[in-house]
Amino acid sequence: MPSRSWSETLGLLLSCGRGSLSSLWAFEARLKGCSLGRGVKFSGRPLISVAGGSHLTLGDEVRIHSALRSNPLGCFQPSVLRTLFPGAELVLESRVGISATVLCAAASIRIGEGTFIGAGAMILDNDFHHPVENFGWGSAPAHLARPVRIGRGAFIGARAIVLKGVTIGDRAVIGAGAVVTRDVPDRHLAAGNPAQIRPLKNMPPAAA
Repeated sequence: MPSRSWSETLGLLLSCGRGSLSSLWAFEARLKGCSLGRGVKFSGRPLISVAGGSHLTLGDEVRIHSALRSNPLGCFQPSVLRTLFPGAELVLESRVGISATVLCAAASIRIGEGTFIGAGAMILDNDFHHPVENFGWGSAPAHLARPVRIGRGAFIGARAIVLKGVTIGDRAVIGAGAVVTRDVPDRHLAAGNPAQIRPLKNMPPAAA
């Protein structure tokens, strides 16, 4: 077996260092009010905020990548997980994986088991701002938010944006850079801006 180069050795050591800090970021997440299942792993420090009276839940074996080298595409920013108002919920079910992903819930975002979300994707259930008098912009109130649902085993490509009120079905695929403004059925592909939807072929069947 060939020996590793010095750069490969350094990379391995840095990777081990990131892994050793996972428990620290998990501790910080709990301090901020996040509920963590078993085996949750953090690579790099995410940005997490939990509004009073809201819920942020990470299921078993969820993976949160925020470190620059923790994803083959590179994480240009930390993953961002925020609940914005009392009563909001942000739920990542078991074995969800995200990289440099922005998840901001003013009402509800739920991501199903085994879904992967690519580097730089954004999932938002609200508009953040709305027009006010004298050509100004104010913070959008909670009642204007619309829940987002993403099914099991879906894949959200890098830099994709999923907007409020959207439901994405089981085993759906969202192409890189897509802007999704309407529902995507199970086992369908959405790609482009605005996203166009068509059936997926050759997707393995669900287990019995």
